[in-house]
Amino acid sequence: MAKKKNEPVRTTLEEVNESLSTAAQRLEDNKKYIYWALGAAAVIVLLVAGYVYGIHNPNVNKAKELIGKADLELLQGDSINALKDYEKVFDTYSNKPAERAALNAAILLYEQGKYKEAANYLEKYDPDGNLVGPASQSLLGDCYVNQKQYDKAISAFDKAVKLAGDNEFYAPVFMVKKATVLHATKKYADEIKIYETIRDNYPQFAQAFQVNCDKYIERAKALAGE
Repeated sequence: MAKKKNEPVRTTLEEVNESLSTAAQRLEDNKKYIYWALGAAAVIVLLVAGYVYGIHNPNVNKAKELIGKADLELLQGDSINALKDYEKVFDTYSNKPAERAALNAAILLYEQGKYKEAANYLEKYDPDGNLVGPASQSLLGDCYVNQKQYDKAISAFDKAVKLAGDNEFYAPVFMVKKATVLHATKKYADEIKIYETIRDNYPQFAQAFQVNCDKYIERAKALAGE
């Protein structure tokens, strides 16, 4: 993990922290918002994930009722009580509704800037599926970035990529996030490998979202002194 030894390093680490949490930088000019829109979409996926879970346990009715109450509170803009109810479900039950409660609690905590608390829920969550699972790990990576735990963030983004499988428009999103952290922590050789992989294996993603892999590769090589 990189340490803040001088002003340039401090600035670089702050840049990645800001970019991953506020959707600010790292892609090209007027096209950069597209990538971050994908990141936001991933979080929204988590929020509604419960509606695609199959719940078969006959003993989960009470948990489902409390989840429904929390969902309604959230829809009405009462995120404070919604969070309390999501946390209550997770603390009381151990079933699919509790899994979704953990996800939604993590989202609300993340939005409040409580990154450690959000990470605690996501660390206890068992990633499921090739859509919600990767998104949950990406959010966990963002939590770690905001805590300046960059090695953990990289591991979370790696897991997101793995869970995304062969989805050529989903896996590269998490790869770009990882590359952003690698660049900020001056791990240029690893950054180069990621952009080479995106360029060679995910050309449709790079083209659709204007990710100029060669540009980032050359930038990293220049900084690495190659």
